[in-house]
Formats: sequence, C-alpha cells, structure tokens
Amino acid sequence: MKTSEKLTALRAEMAKRHMDAYVVVTDDFHASEYVGAHFKAREYLSGFTGSAGTLVVLPDSAALWTDGRYFLQAAQQLEGSGIDLMRMGEPGVPEIADFLRGHVPESGFIGFDSRALSNAFARAIGAKTRDKHIRFAGDEDLVDLVWADRPALSCEPVWELDAKYAGLTRKEKLELVRGRMAELGADVFVIPALDEVAWLLNLRGGDVLYTPVFLSYLLLTHDQATLCVQKEAVSAEIEASLRADGVTLAPYDEIYRLIAALPEGTRVLLDGASANYRITQSVPAGAETLDRPSPIQLMKAMKTPAEQENECLAHIKDGVAVTRFLYWLKHTVGREPITEISAAKKLEALRAEGEHYLEQSFDPILAYGAHGAIVHYEPTAETDVPLEPRGLCLADTGAQYLEGTTDITRTVALGPLTDEEKRVYTLVLRGHLQLGAARFLHGCTGENLDMLARAPLWEAGLDYNHGTGHGVGFVLGVHEGPERVHWNVLRQQRHCVIEEGMIFSNEPGIYLAGRFGVRIENLVVVREAEVNEYGRFLCLEPLTLVPYDRDAIDPALLSSRDVELLNNYHAKVYAALSPYLSGDELAWLREATAPILHE
Repeated sequence: MKTSEKLTALRAEMAKRHMDAYVVVTDDFHASEYVGAHFKAREYLSGFTGSAGTLVVLPDSAALWTDGRYFLQAAQQLEGSGIDLMRMGEPGVPEIADFLRGHVPESGFIGFDSRALSNAFARAIGAKTRDKHIRFAGDEDLVDLVWADRPALSCEPVWELDAKYAGLTRKEKLELVRGRMAELGADVFVIPALDEVAWLLNLRGGDVLYTPVFLSYLLLTHDQATLCVQKEAVSAEIEASLRADGVTLAPYDEIYRLIAALPEGTRVLLDGASANYRITQSVPAGAETLDRPSPIQLMKAMKTPAEQENECLAHIKDGVAVTRFLYWLKHTVGREPITEISAAKKLEALRAEGEHYLEQSFDPILAYGAHGAIVHYEPTAETDVPLEPRGLCLADTGAQYLEGTTDITRTVALGPLTDEEKRVYTLVLRGHLQLGAARFLHGCTGENLDMLARAPLWEAGLDYNHGTGHGVGFVLGVHEGPERVHWNVLRQQRHCVIEEGMIFSNEPGIYLAGRFGVRIENLVVVREAEVNEYGRFLCLEPLTLVPYDRDAIDPALLSSRDVELLNNYHAKVYAALSPYLSGDELAWLREATAPILHE
C-alpha cells in the first residue's frame, strides 16, 4: 500500500469520528529510546524511517516534523507522499502545538493514541489550543485499524538478574521505595518507566532494542505490588519468585483500569515527565496526584558497591575487545577492504567473544572522515564508505554484559594526520583528561563539572553542541538520568547533585562540518576522595580502560599536568588489560600505553 493510500484510509477513520487532526508520534508507551516494530506507526504511515519525528495528518494535508539529523533523508523519503517536511528549528517552521492551533477549528477534535503520547507533549498541545476549546480524542489507535499486517507487541522472556550483580534483593529495593513513598505521603506509586520497573524487581527482558527491559507497568502500594505485564513472557518459576516477594501479575493493559479504580482520597505518586498521557488521565478526579520526579531515578543512579564492582569487570572485558579492535583496525586498514559498517560488525564480533555478553547498548557510530563531524551519525547502506589509511575515524560504541553497561568513544588515526587534526584531537583530549581528574565538594552538579572539559576548547574559541556527560544504567539504558553534565543551565529541566556511586560519561568533542570530528569518551564512577574540615570531597575514577591514540596527539600542546594524567591512565590500562592479551596485540598495547615524555 502506498503512503497516499495509507493516509486515505486513516482519514476515512478520522472522518467517522469527526477528527480534525490526528497526531502520530515515534514513541512506544514508555518513552523508550528505541521502539519495537509494533510501535513504528509513524514510519508505516509516512515511509520516513528516521528515529525521530512526529506526523500530523489533517483531512486534506499532512506534515512531518524532524530534526537536522534527518532533513536530507526525510526530504528523499517523503517525496511524492503528499506530506510536507517541517524542518525543526529553521526560521518560519512552527512548533507542532502552534500548527495544530492554526489548523484545527474552534471546538474541533485532535486525535492520537494517548498511550504513546507523552503527558508533557499533550499538555503543550492543550496549552496552545485551550482557548479555542479544542478537544482531545485519545482512546483509539486509529493506525491499528489501517495497518493490516502490524507486528505484534514484542514478548521476549523475562529473566532474573541475580542479586550478586544488583547488590540488593527485590525485597530490599521494595522496602527502600516504600520508605520513600511514606516520606512523600503517597499511598500509591505508579511506575511506567521500563528501566525503573526492571531495576526495582531485579528483572530484565528483551522487548526494547539495546536495552534489556520488558513491556510492563508497576502499581505499588505499601503492602501490595501489581506488575502489569504480558503474562506469557513470565515463566512459572519467576511468577512464583515474584509472588513470594509480594508481587502479583496482571495483564499488561490492566494498568489503566487499576489506576481508574483507586478510591477517592488516594494520594498517587506519579512522575508526569515520564508517564504517557493515558496514565495521567486515568487518575480519578477524587484522587490527588503527586507529580514528582520518581524516587527510583536517584536510587538506581547511585550504584551499589556490587554494581560498581561488576561494572569494573564489564569494562575490563569491554576494554580487551575494543583494544583488540583498535589493533586490528590500525593494522588492517589499507591492506584489506574495510567500511564503516564492516568495522562496526568486527567490533561487535570481538565483544561477543566475551563471557556474559548480551548485546550492543546502542546503535554503533562508526564515522570516517567527514562523517565524524555528524554528532549522531549512523552508517547505513546508503552512507557507508570505505576506510582509507589516512585521517581520523570516530568509533562510539557500547555493550551490555551481565556485569554492566559500557559506552566508549575513541577517535583513531588511520594514517597520516594534518597538523589541524592533531591539534583538535589534543585539545579534546586535554578537556577529557581535565574532567576525568576532577576533585570537587559534594553539592556540585553537572553544570559545575562541565566547564572543566570545555575550558581548553573555549580557550581556543571552540565548542561542541552537546552535553559532556550522561548517566548510564546498570544492565539497563545507556542513557539515563537524573545526572547530566552540561554547562547551559537554561537547558536543564532538573538539576541533580552528583552523588557517590553515580556512573556517567566524560565525552567532549569537536566537529568541523564537512571535514572531520573528534570525540573521546570514558565512563567514570564517582568516588569519595576525602572528608576534611572543608567538607566531603568527591573524585572520578575511570571505568573505561582503552588506550588513547598516541598517533593523534601533538605533545607540544600538552602541559606537564596533562602528560602526568595521560601516563597515569595508560599505566592503569596496561595493568588491567595486559593479562588478557598476548603476542602482537600485547606488544601493541605496550607501545600504545608507553609514557610520553614532556618536552
């Protein structure tokens, strides 16, 4: 069926319900970073395959909003579809809420699947259209009526994450969360975030690509817990284990009825920032909604001692795989055909050789030359290029192991570099080293730390348009909150104090459009450094253990402190990885981590 035919079928359903607009988002019911095939309604209707975008269908026209990463792709894929491309951020391009206000008549209807629409997005639309008395119709998924061969919901088996990895049992975590509920005065806690459900119950699954979680909701009271899940995904053994800890099962979609049935006066704890619109609208009028950041966010961000210890093990395994990859890449390019995609597959294969490897933690970014200047570049069959024995190649990749989640970026010299390439690499390395060496008083936020990484770049009149760091889950999402390292306070919706046990990325970069890009990334864990009369000092310890590329460094730009930090890190790398390598790979590691002498 052509795009035009799909839109015609959807408009017929809209007309039956007197809808003046229908909004189709990219999200699943839980705002997951990656969505399964069942949820790709926007892609099905429009033909646009990018990972970000929103489609608005009107009775006689349609428009699709996406960001700068996908302008070219969207223009190509939407050609002849009858869908107008709305290039977000460009002059004259309206916000979606403003567009709807301008195109939906007084007292009109806007339709959407309220399970997929975020509460925040629905509120934004409502704020813009309220004075026109525009109403919402969110109870039906109209795309489901016109998508005849729609894939079923993913229903992969749920599995237990042993407490030896998590550090706390399910009972212990439930007790902690209930204690926080009591402090907040909540009777019920509605948990729609998949990573929070998985963390709390020490369960994992395979329903979301790159993130070992399972489709579910949890309704928690002070004496009961109801897990709304596809029951066929839960074995009898796990169901019995859950029941022993006071957790009962209910059908996946039952969550909305359970919320609606809460008695009058119930105080419902709910994070409106992570909930879908139907969740928030299901709370009965007689109940009180406590819209607060989920207390689980901070709990799971502050890794237990066991989680920290296991992450160290995961990063040694990952470090071995990535180091072997770097050796292979530098010694094979120019001798055998290698492309961006084949290089990414080689790295995944090396990781898969490691014990307890599960999957990649995100779409790999393997970007050669000018592609490295595209921050979120992902090689495709259309963009894939051969690697040549010259210039820089940026590899931003990660993996999931039973022991933890990894995320690393190394920019590699594949051959001779220009002076400018070495200069930029060295400036990024200096910022990376400075942040990694941070000692700071407890009470600092990511905004305080960010300038350490940017200072060498700002001194040179350079900057990068992304955050310096993001939180990382434990066998969960590679991007998690609440911690974030970014200088611009105007962009921060929630400010988070950096706490001991948090794990986040350290990834400054420079991107010169059409030429090359450099990014260097380690994961770090927050440790206590000392306590004295001035307060409690914290520091950052690197989890990632992989050499930087000495071939890309201009030593003349390094201070004596930079050299000390670099040599100390490389000494750690060699000590940790050398027992697992041999032959030429070990010899290369010894050379790659040899001390640099300050001139």
